[in-house]
Amino acid sequence: MPFPRSSGILLHPTSFPSRFGVGDLGPNAYHFINFLAETSQQIWQVLPLGPTGHGNSPYMCYSAIAGNPLLISPEKLREKDLLSYQDLENLPEFPEDHVDYDRAIHTKMELLWKAYENFQTKPQEAFVEFCEKKQEWLDDYALFMSLKKMNRGMAWNTWDKAIVQRDPITLEACYKCLKTEVIFQKYLQFEFFNQWSELKKYANDRGIEIIGDIPIYVAHDSVDVWSNPEIFCLDQKSSNPAGIAGVPPDYFSETGQLWGNPVYLWKKLKERNFDWWIKRFEALLEYVDIIRIDHFRGFESFWQVKMGESNAIKGKWVKVPGEEFFNVVNEKLGKLPIVAEDLGIITPEVEELRDKFEFPGMKVLHFAFGSGSGNGYLPFNYYSRNCIVYT
Repeated sequence: MPFPRSSGILLHPTSFPSRFGVGDLGPNAYHFINFLAETSQQIWQVLPLGPTGHGNSPYMCYSAIAGNPLLISPEKLREKDLLSYQDLENLPEFPEDHVDYDRAIHTKMELLWKAYENFQTKPQEAFVEFCEKKQEWLDDYALFMSLKKMNRGMAWNTWDKAIVQRDPITLEACYKCLKTEVIFQKYLQFEFFNQWSELKKYANDRGIEIIGDIPIYVAHDSVDVWSNPEIFCLDQKSSNPAGIAGVPPDYFSETGQLWGNPVYLWKKLKERNFDWWIKRFEALLEYVDIIRIDHFRGFESFWQVKMGESNAIKGKWVKVPGEEFFNVVNEKLGKLPIVAEDLGIITPEVEELRDKFEFPGMKVLHFAFGSGSGNGYLPFNYYSRNCIVYT
């Protein structure tokens, strides 16, 4: 088996208790890791850690690689003398049972901007080195977020045509005009990756591995689609999605699920030897130990719905060169520690792809007791020990 028998807990960092309205990578994250170690757990699983867009869902991020600035801990910044004790006083009272994102974002961003101003008086060598190392994705991301702020949050395909089409001269002019905001966005990534790396090392040193999540699709309103439109199914005039991702009617929904993400042009991805995906896996492996692929069945074939449909009933299955893709992944990166989310409509072809590469699948104990689920999710019926069981 690719993974030894082990157990752990799924808990996204935003769920940690916090004085700042939303959980982060501060003291309570370390307390949680101590709890895992004390109770002999070996795994901590998180959801995607990217910067969330409209609706604050970690499955609709502005970037498939960048980190969420909301997860930056002001208390850790205070330890580096980037914030004072006074800065962390007189905070608003936040609800304890849910996140009020609007208020949390306002409070956090004010503190992060203050930390950035103080950071400018500190040595810059580590920051410069970080920006150079991450340049391949960081430059586009920082400019994208700056342009988004300039355009009052509007989707990228509604911006000035020259920016939408990424005219080099126009982008250079935008970079100069928005330089302060661009550098601030880079600074936020610098602090996120510093804090996450420290936390991950703390977990690994205590025998705890982190499972991170890689959603198969990205948000349309993201730097990924803006900077790589050729690999997505978009309308050539409007740059809106022409083909939308989802799943047909199943156990979870009578009308299927219409997610709104643009589907990939796998033919184009294959021509590029899947380079975009390879970079995405490489980036995620820098801050997790094990990768869970959300909607794994989409690597065998995916459900495509035309733009304009109100639900996912009308659509079609489109084949994907999944075996070729994972062969290239193995060739470029070696055999990766991957877990396949294989819930929903799973065909023998999907199971064959999963088993060929020895990816553990998922079992959900709760499903064993619901109508129509059968007994396939009861432990004594598991035909394979190569799986992860969730309550």
